[in-house]
Amino acid sequence: MAHPADPATTRAPAAGTTEKPSDSYVQSFARGLSVIRAFDAAHPAQTLTEIAQASGLTRAGARRILLTLVGLGYVQNDGRLFRLTPKILDLGFAYLTSMPFWNLAEPVMEALSQSVHESCSISVLDGTEIVYVLRVPARKIMTINLSIGSRLPAYCSSMGRVLLSGLDDAELDRVLQASDLQPRTRRTVTDIDQLKRLVADIRSRGWAQNDQELEEGLVSLAAPIRSRTGQVIAALNISGQANRTSAQEMVDRFLPPLLEAAGKISAMVSLRT
Repeated sequence: MAHPADPATTRAPAAGTTEKPSDSYVQSFARGLSVIRAFDAAHPAQTLTEIAQASGLTRAGARRILLTLVGLGYVQNDGRLFRLTPKILDLGFAYLTSMPFWNLAEPVMEALSQSVHESCSISVLDGTEIVYVLRVPARKIMTINLSIGSRLPAYCSSMGRVLLSGLDDAELDRVLQASDLQPRTRRTVTDIDQLKRLVADIRSRGWAQNDQELEEGLVSLAAPIRSRTGQVIAALNISGQANRTSAQEMVDRFLPPLLEAAGKISAMVSLRT
């Protein structure tokens, strides 16, 4: 099942066309990032013309950036086609290695996954989306392939709503207004006022449940990971299949171990932050 907002089908924004008035804004660097973002799962190898169009740059500008990236080893050129190299992973994993407590969280996640026999993940909020930073898959339960770096909309995912619950009301309203509130399934809540009520409930009870709003047949629970000051900095979830475990069964069986695991990870985070 493909959705308009799936990360595999969404092209990179034309960041290269955005002009910033600040003197501290390095436009050439921004253009370089727009070229990198032009590559995705649906477009792993592209011509110079395609990359220029996707990044909003001229052919000459895109060519200079591509040749620089080739020289640095982040892009390879095979005839007319350009593609990213594995070295590009260094940029993403720099984020993970800058926060070493995620390495400590992984054993807790593995134990949780083994105890409930379901997949579990950790994500952080980035704008209107969540980004997966750790994942322990038990089995394939989604048509979307999820891995570290995968993105999903925050408004209709359990981890996303937990992360939204950590925002103040003004920031929550800004994020929801900026979100592309599309019905991913017939159950998806897209009304902003209703979403605000759901987030308020999650804020008060300390966990979120998603019953087939992101994808038909997918149910999940999520709990916050907090810093020493109590700020929500990440979310931990358990995902399952509705035909095997109902939403209520997930709450009854999986919520206690999920909250315990989230508490353990939060305690480790508190020692490192």
